Amino acid sequence: MGQFERETAVEKVGANRWRGELCRGWRIGAVPNGGYVLAVVGRALAEALPHPDPLTVNAFYLAPTALGPVDCDVELLREGGNTSQASARLYQEGELKVLVTAAYTDLDRLEGPSWSAQPRPEYPAWEDCHGGNSKLEFAQRVAVRLCHGAGVFAGGQPSGGGEFRGWVAHGDGADPDPLSLLMFADAFPPPAFDVVGLVGWVPTVELTVQVRAKPAPGPLQARLFSRHLSRGVVEEDGEYWDSQGTLVAISRQTAKVRLPR
Repeated sequence: MGQFERETAVEKVGANRWRGELCRGWRIGAVPNGGYVLAVVGRALAEALPHPDPLTVNAFYLAPTALGPVDCDVELLREGGNTSQASARLYQEGELKVLVTAAYTDLDRLEGPSWSAQPRPEYPAWEDCHGGNSKLEFAQRVAVRLCHGAGVFAGGQPSGGGEFRGWVAHGDGADPDPLSLLMFADAFPPPAFDVVGLVGWVPTVELTVQVRAKPAPGPLQARLFSRHLSRGVVEEDGEYWDSQGTLVAISRQTAKVRLPR
């Protein structure tokens, strides 16, 4: 069992309630990474629902979480033959922190046509790319290797393109799985850093992750980009391919760019 699986584990403590623990190693500053928190909720949903895999998961972050126990209440909204829908609420010390709606399915049973307007881009190999912000505690659990945008973390100026490209993987070498895609969707640096530089912080308001396939073993190839920054509000779009070139997830989040006064 890898660190991610251990540190997103939940146990059933009531009719519709699961309890987990937000662990050290996953924080951005003092706050646990939003994708990691979403994965804890995602695991509770996987245990509560008749279908095992996330298909699409949407989270609103109402308040910052902290290290320690969390409770997740799950409400089944609909159970279908191929898909089940539910809502989940994550509480910490009695305060509602994250509100989630989700659809779950069995990814092994998905069938139908496939098409993409954009093929997987070609990146340099994992070993030829550079790390992201390795000073973060989050880097103890997740390895990020950038092939585009890394210069801003070495004292360079942002390119102004609002995009980071590269690879991401579990720090302990564990293979990715569908639930870990919820976390990896929030693992890259905010694209706003490639516009305004490494100043301030970029808290997530809302995050949606769509899972398309179970990832093959090995690092994920990722692209996270923004196209509009409007009065401090920015969208972040993500695309994630596995080691065999399969598109396994896409994401979009709404964030606020907070500059120091």
